[in-house]
Amino acid sequence: MKHGFPRAACLAILAVLLVSAGAGPTKAQNDAADAADATTAPRELTVGLYVSPPFVIKKDDRYTGMAIDLWDELADRLHLQASYVEMETYRELVNATASGEVDVAVTNLTITRSRVERIDFTHPWFDAGLRIMVSNERRAGFRGLIAGLNQSGHLRAYAWIALVIVAATILVTVFDRHFDKEFPRSWRDGIAESFYAVMSITTSGKSPSRKNLFGWIGRIWQGLWLICGIAVLAYVTSSVTSVMTTLSLTSQINSVADLPGRPVAVFSGSVAEEYARQAGLDARSYAHIDEAAEALVDGRVAAIIGDAPVLEYFAHDNPDRPVAVVGAIFEPDKYGFGLSRHSALTRPLTVELVGAHRSGLIEEIRTRYFGESP
Repeated sequence: MKHGFPRAACLAILAVLLVSAGAGPTKAQNDAADAADATTAPRELTVGLYVSPPFVIKKDDRYTGMAIDLWDELADRLHLQASYVEMETYRELVNATASGEVDVAVTNLTITRSRVERIDFTHPWFDAGLRIMVSNERRAGFRGLIAGLNQSGHLRAYAWIALVIVAATILVTVFDRHFDKEFPRSWRDGIAESFYAVMSITTSGKSPSRKNLFGWIGRIWQGLWLICGIAVLAYVTSSVTSVMTTLSLTSQINSVADLPGRPVAVFSGSVAEEYARQAGLDARSYAHIDEAAEALVDGRVAAIIGDAPVLEYFAHDNPDRPVAVVGAIFEPDKYGFGLSRHSALTRPLTVELVGAHRSGLIEEIRTRYFGESP
């Protein structure tokens, strides 16, 4: 009896230790396991892409670009494998990420409040903003010239001049048929001869060789005709020149302040489209920059609003296109990789992106496509 209690106590303690050893992992162990799983799973990912050079470039069914190069580096470090799915617009890409159709959105995807409400974003990896692209061949077309002449009242004056020319042609024909025996007898030939004489005076200020039927009075009359012709020619030339100059000045676009009242191209689902709508601009949506640039060169839009690096790269990579990027950057923003809400990959990707910033990896990739920073 003396040793019974200590022996029983020892057995009880041993039983408790054995039960504890057989129990599940602690909370700390669970957290560590979850972190390890988040780093490696899921190993097979569906990555949504939106082609937007130089961030995502498609050539011969292969994808390259700054965003692709950066993603490949991060995926390799996290032991992730991915299959790419191309989306037609930014809007489709964001929708697919929000619905879980794709695991990660890779392109120059701007971090905005409306998007953050639907999807997760990694740490930003590129600073950008909006700029404007215009055509170098924005000249006053024929329609613009006619509209300008009409608005300034010159077309009405031209109509009166045309009426005077017709009346003068008829009067000269009647006059010459009566007094000049060598004048063509046919009305058709006579009117043609008189019209030529009147238009010669009107357009060049010079009178064709004509008989002087009335001596000094006839010469004075011909001189007055020359003065009238020179005045008409000067008026037409000056009016057209002034209207074209006005159209040229008013068609110049140097900043976002010059865009109201003009049709502008934006990319569907982009921050540029959102900005244009909020600013009350006449926005026309296009899926890709090639389509928008074609509309710009054709004169269907006056400018393109888009991400500055995308527009700058396009202008540099297409020297045969008569386009130029103008104005300073406005609406500065940042790019990040998008993920579905509460994705286990958000934190690991963010950690790797911070490391890529510090190691200079992102700057190295940026230099491949944009060159050395000035």
